[in-house]
Amino acid sequence: MVVDKREILAANPLLSGLPEAVVEELMAVSVLRQFVDGDCVYAKDDDGDGLLGVVQGRIRLSNSSRDGKELLVMLIEPGDWIGEISLLDGLPRSLDAFAMGDCAVLFLPRARFDALLKSKPELYQYFIPMLCRKLRLALSYVEGVALFPLPARLAQRILELLTFYGIADDKLGILIDMHLPQEDLAKMLGVSRQAISRELKRLEAQHIIELAYGQLRVLDRAALQQELDRHA
Repeated sequence: MVVDKREILAANPLLSGLPEAVVEELMAVSVLRQFVDGDCVYAKDDDGDGLLGVVQGRIRLSNSSRDGKELLVMLIEPGDWIGEISLLDGLPRSLDAFAMGDCAVLFLPRARFDALLKSKPELYQYFIPMLCRKLRLALSYVEGVALFPLPARLAQRILELLTFYGIADDKLGILIDMHLPQEDLAKMLGVSRQAISRELKRLEAQHIIELAYGQLRVLDRAALQQELDRHA
């Protein structure tokens, strides 16, 4: 697969704000890594050796309990970046990352990032928004688990996915532009697939969402927000 690294970097809201000379340097040191379905991109507790941008396929970020129960944190789509927390704090990876289908990532090594930030500390301002996004998602998840019943947690997660992956097309409502099986939604919320299925069917019966195979379309965003507010 031929990949235009300049286009990948420019498409990212964070790195597109970097000075041109810095982008050129990042392009020079980045490498393309390719994976097949099920490959481990990195494992929990691995060394945080760099930043990875997804350019093809998807990456599954998750954590597992000792008995093998999986908590699905997020499905990472092309154009998204992972590994920035370990990149900046120097600590090991906090999650497992696995390829879903044929997958390609652009890898930016930590050593060169460290050298760049030490020589130009003013560049930290470009990395703060990425960390803030992850922090907001983490706080939202903790809040939901601790305080909200399932209807509110599901509404909250759908709204989050809509914010990051929602696209308007020629149909009614806004499509969450990612393959989203009910099993994955269940693992995101730490509940059974049956429980998620019941809640989704209820929302669909109220014409708040529309379901298709592996897809979810939000028909009434305001009603979904009211669903969250009512149960929260």
